[in-house]
Amino acid sequence: MAALDFAKEEVEQLKEQGIFRPLRVLGAPQGPKTVIDGKTVINLSSNDYLGLANDPRMKAAAIAATEKWGAGSGAVRTIIGTNELHMELERRLATFKGTEAVVVFQSGFTCNSGVVPVLVGKGDVIVSDSLNHASIIDGCRLSRADIKPYKHKDMEDLERVLKEVQNYRRRLVVTDGVFSMDGDIAPLPDVARLARQYGAISYVDDAHASGVLGKHGQGSVHYWNIPGQVDVQVGTLSKAVGSLGGYVASTRALIDLLINRGRPFLFSTSHPPAVTAACMTAIDIMETEPELIQKLWDNTRYFKDGLNRLGFNTGVSETPITPVIIGDEAAAMQFSDRLFSLGVFAQGIVFPTVPKGTARVRTIVTAAHTQEYLDQALEAFEKAGKAIGAI
Repeated sequence: MAALDFAKEEVEQLKEQGIFRPLRVLGAPQGPKTVIDGKTVINLSSNDYLGLANDPRMKAAAIAATEKWGAGSGAVRTIIGTNELHMELERRLATFKGTEAVVVFQSGFTCNSGVVPVLVGKGDVIVSDSLNHASIIDGCRLSRADIKPYKHKDMEDLERVLKEVQNYRRRLVVTDGVFSMDGDIAPLPDVARLARQYGAISYVDDAHASGVLGKHGQGSVHYWNIPGQVDVQVGTLSKAVGSLGGYVASTRALIDLLINRGRPFLFSTSHPPAVTAACMTAIDIMETEPELIQKLWDNTRYFKDGLNRLGFNTGVSETPITPVIIGDEAAAMQFSDRLFSLGVFAQGIVFPTVPKGTARVRTIVTAAHTQEYLDQALEAFEKAGKAIGAI
């Protein structure tokens, strides 16, 4: 297999640079404290914002659905892989989001790779925030439309680009709702306003806003109170919802088009009944227990304040995603390793996920963390930060 020798060489380079990472293996369910590689640690790297992944109600719903419907769905949605649960989940999500219709994809990533190429193609243009998620970037590339980035959250630059692309047949403006590495929030009202002004489709990816922003976690549009002003809303069921999947919320006509043209939807087996039932239970919880989201934000403020008091650089974070920016890549990984030895798991993030010179550990607190856990984590951050000279 000499043709694959390059892979071994590149892995060795990663190891020499101190940025190679093997897979971490959980030995217990997701939670604020869990077991990773055999060690009990406070977990600050999970996207399980509301602590629902191991919620007894979610598990009970999944078990009941499996007993009734079986372990798998058996086919793609457009053949014989759509059951009553799929349809009910999409109706529930449309009501939750306040849109005409919703279609569920197999993941948030496949939403972007499937939706963008349906909205635009060759001869069209995508105007994209420069820090948009990799799944948005891949969806844009798959569309074969021209891609014109604008400076991150810079509305003057967005307007400049929109003025320059008026000659294109169709224009799409796309942004994350919450940016996954820095934890800042997109100025969605201005994005939507400029898109309307210049005749473009507006599109927000709410992966890290679903279940986090808005009183009941409906996302960016509800957070900004701009109902009906964003054309396409993409979200995830894999983070705060605690299960698996992605969804697209929009007009009935666009959803019908995606059902017939969205390639990941057309060519992937649908979610098993357990996943679909758990997702509906999560919506029930978010609608009836807004105090869960309030606890998430209370924990976020407490932990962020603690990091700032210690002297860490948390960048421009406005959400539960709070980076601790170290800068040097090897140092960031050493910091992550030292935290782990102190009983805290916070994954190091380096280039190409973030720009060179901005390596960090990314922390995410959840509604399930206790103040005791957060205090223990802050103590570990102080010790690790002093050890590597970060504070």
